[in-house]
Amino acid sequence: MRVSVSWLREYVDLPADLPTGDLEQALVDLGIEVESVVDLAESVTGQLVVGEVREIEELTGFKKPIRFCRVDVGDANGTGEPQEIVCGARNFAPGDRVVVILPGGVLPGGFAIGARKTYGHNSAGMICSAKELGLGDDHSGIIVLGPDVTAKPGDDARPVVGLDDVVLDLEITPDRGYALSLRGLARELSHAFEVPLRDPALVPAPGGTDTPAYPVEVRDTVGCDRFTARLVRGVDPTAPTPSWMQQRLVTAGIRSISLPVDITNYVMLELGQPMHAFDADRIVGPLVVRRAETGEKLTTLDGVNRVLTADDMVICDAGLDNALGGEGAGVPISLAAVMGGETSEVVAGTTTVLFEAAHWDPAMVGRTARRHKLFSEAAKRWERGVDPAVALVALERAVRLLTEHGGGTPSAEILDIDHVRPRTPITLPADLPTRRVGVEYPPARVVALLEQVGCTVAQGSDRLSEDPGAVGVASGVGTTLSVTPPTWRPDLTDPADLVEEVVRLDGYDKVPSVLPTAPPGRGLTPRQRRRRAVAGSLAERGYVEVLAHPFVSPELADQLGLPADDPRRPVVRLANPLSEEEPLLRTTLLGPLLGILKRNLGRGHRDLALYEIGAVFHPRVGAGSPPAMGVDRRPTDEEFAAADAVVPAQPVHVAAVLSGDLDPAGWWGAGRPAGWADAIEAARDALDAAGVSGERVEVRAAEYAPWHPGRCAELRVDGTVVGHAGELHPVVVGALELPRRTCAMELDLDALPAAPVASAPTVSGFPPALIDVALVVDDSVPAEQVRRALEAGAGELLEDVRLFDVYSSAQLGAGRRSLAYKLTFRAPDRTLTVEEAVAARDAAVAVAAERLGATLRGA
Repeated sequence: MRVSVSWLREYVDLPADLPTGDLEQALVDLGIEVESVVDLAESVTGQLVVGEVREIEELTGFKKPIRFCRVDVGDANGTGEPQEIVCGARNFAPGDRVVVILPGGVLPGGFAIGARKTYGHNSAGMICSAKELGLGDDHSGIIVLGPDVTAKPGDDARPVVGLDDVVLDLEITPDRGYALSLRGLARELSHAFEVPLRDPALVPAPGGTDTPAYPVEVRDTVGCDRFTARLVRGVDPTAPTPSWMQQRLVTAGIRSISLPVDITNYVMLELGQPMHAFDADRIVGPLVVRRAETGEKLTTLDGVNRVLTADDMVICDAGLDNALGGEGAGVPISLAAVMGGETSEVVAGTTTVLFEAAHWDPAMVGRTARRHKLFSEAAKRWERGVDPAVALVALERAVRLLTEHGGGTPSAEILDIDHVRPRTPITLPADLPTRRVGVEYPPARVVALLEQVGCTVAQGSDRLSEDPGAVGVASGVGTTLSVTPPTWRPDLTDPADLVEEVVRLDGYDKVPSVLPTAPPGRGLTPRQRRRRAVAGSLAERGYVEVLAHPFVSPELADQLGLPADDPRRPVVRLANPLSEEEPLLRTTLLGPLLGILKRNLGRGHRDLALYEIGAVFHPRVGAGSPPAMGVDRRPTDEEFAAADAVVPAQPVHVAAVLSGDLDPAGWWGAGRPAGWADAIEAARDALDAAGVSGERVEVRAAEYAPWHPGRCAELRVDGTVVGHAGELHPVVVGALELPRRTCAMELDLDALPAAPVASAPTVSGFPPALIDVALVVDDSVPAEQVRRALEAGAGELLEDVRLFDVYSSAQLGAGRRSLAYKLTFRAPDRTLTVEEAVAARDAAVAVAAERLGATLRGA
């Protein structure tokens, strides 16, 4: 939010000689982040003067419209003759007064102005826009001074356009919506400097009348609990927005549109109450405020035709609906609290203005703004919370400004539909701030600070004594305060919120920085050690770790080809998703991980090996709602257990994806593309790093989405399936627009048994006996089963067995293949004889033959 200090001074008596550094520090101490403090007087150097356009010559033959202007700048140029300036803007005419910077001046950003020949004419200086002067983002045209400006050609333009001011650029946190207004900021600064506040919302405003200003029906009093409106007839449609108002809007980053619309924006900045101005003559009948029907359409002011959902609130024209043969539900003419519609907007010929000031549900507005990607200034304030008590004041302020500067007659009738619920008092132990923060806050100080915020504080049913030494109040022991927050602070809902306000206003600098004593522990937990070991193992093998958002789209399950009864189909839907396109929590790591793979491929990376370790989310069907737990105490064990029973199961998985070459190509030869076996090997490596020994791991062929049925393996530990690996199904690869042969693996780390205590291996000093054996088996026999059979038959002398060759040919027979293994035999206490090694080999082959029908190749 950008705001000028001169505007703030209208509501709070800041010290006249206040340094900008002290002002910035005061805001920071109040918890308001300051992006920048800009002294506009120092942003433009040189001669910046008022000029009056005398002549305009349209230049032709160029790609864009160009105008050669003669501008009267008085005696500022030293000659008294009109200044010749080439300009591309089209929003001014002869006789208009503009802002001119003469040669030798420097604009914000170090842009120096000189005299040169351009477009065939001499140009000395520049006619400035608001963006070029650093006053805002509007660059659609240059600044044209209004008729209320008394400055003459040659006068210094800085005071005219507000370049003699100081501008604050503030970042308001979501819980401090009241600070998105001059009223809220002035209140904060009055606390900081202990100076009087002139609250613009305390001016008298007439209440609602028995006869409404315009017939309105509110059908959803939860989404809209207050709706006020008033008519102004006979407005001069040509009346311009006064220059001082334009200047303040431009400083705030809001473009000037028309007098009625500018007034609504001005009141929004001043009071924090977003408003809307309708052209009443373009409304056919009564207004209806309701939830939209799914599929309804509305063309908003930005020209976009939007499809609405049942979560959106709309303001409808019932008369237009009746004219079209409807049932009186009304045709939407405004997306409530976010943006108006084209059919009822104020236009150049508007003479009857209907001002609306309502109060909308913040959660509804936030969802609507994100769904339609309409983050307007109004929506920004609504989703943070707006004072429902200021609607009539804002209405009166807007009507007075319009009649003062645009003429017209306000209606005597005022509409006020009020369903706002009173604030619920909060019970606060007077000594809670002291106990929570560790700083002594006397109860009288607590009361004083809360009343500064605007709270009404009482003890029990009686008003607290103003005497700080009153019994019970001074000591605070056993004293309980009943605190009713003001209407403009919807963020104050719990005792902890009130404690935060006490600490904030008393000063964060008074809270000592004391580090807590670290409790004794045993280092990392087994789960943490396992996670780090798996991550380190994959990283050592060339995989790159990525961190994906856990949010997925509803279409992902179909893209991955998950069957209808797949346990990964049921998902957890977020109540307030960051994106309406991805409102679900993932049940598998592969969806987001493959999305990252696709993004990197699109950036030109061809050979990729990525992995992620993270939680997946499985809903607990029929678990119900979690218990309500406050922040005033630690939840009980029973409350924790009840909450855990509702929270989705969140097992930790590890997943990896491969695409392109695993071994790069180079002068040494072609690269080796990643295949399904590499995905299986990555899963084996992860299991080994997790402390699961190889003899406990079994790999079997399987059919499991999203893998290719003929190139998918399931990994079992002690007979339990813990994951899958292999090549992705061609249909899945096509749906996700990934390269052919993309491979992946995913393991459930939480399903693995606890890692046993590792014992030091026995190292034998005797030489090994190396024997190769090739066994012919059916194609359907997994190599893993052959390895296990060899291990079982070889006995204790077998140290290692490794598959090194797979061979098929017509000589072996159809459906047969040869698997060659390297067997390593070693004894811990002697050198093996040839006879012992051969006997162990024969025993291993015998078991393989008995279990799997294996035969020695060449036998």
